[in-house]
Amino acid sequence: MKITIVAVGLRQPAWADAAIEDYLSRFPKDWNVTVKAVKPELRAGQSTARIMQTEAERILAAIPTGSLVIAMDERGKDFTTVDFAKKISAWRDAGESLAFVIGGADGLDPALKSQARAMMRLSSMTLPHAMARVLLVEQIYRAFSILNNHPYHRA
Repeated sequence: MKITIVAVGLRQPAWADAAIEDYLSRFPKDWNVTVKAVKPELRAGQSTARIMQTEAERILAAIPTGSLVIAMDERGKDFTTVDFAKKISAWRDAGESLAFVIGGADGLDPALKSQARAMMRLSSMTLPHAMARVLLVEQIYRAFSILNNHPYHRA
């Protein structure tokens, strides 16, 4: 299974980078999970719409061709961990490569969200971008552990 997380923002706190690298190192070779960071647009007096549009262009360029796009958005579907694992399993069984996209400070461009095949949220609360990345990678790892009867998930 190939999963790409495309997130706006080049620099994250060291703790976030360390946590992400730790989870990524745990996946077996047949679960190719990667994180691609894209440059945020400078504000410089630009409208929010223009900033999101420019970031969307960068996000789209970073998404591997043919990937099923899942937009991370506060209005997206709220999955339980087990339901998320089932969804990952269904996508895997359908032969899908996945691309989860995390927008910048202003969120994702509406046109990009409309192109996504699914919208999902990690929490009803607003999360810092570094925390969202770590949480998403952890939940993908947890889904892997559920699907493979690995002891990491103990529910």
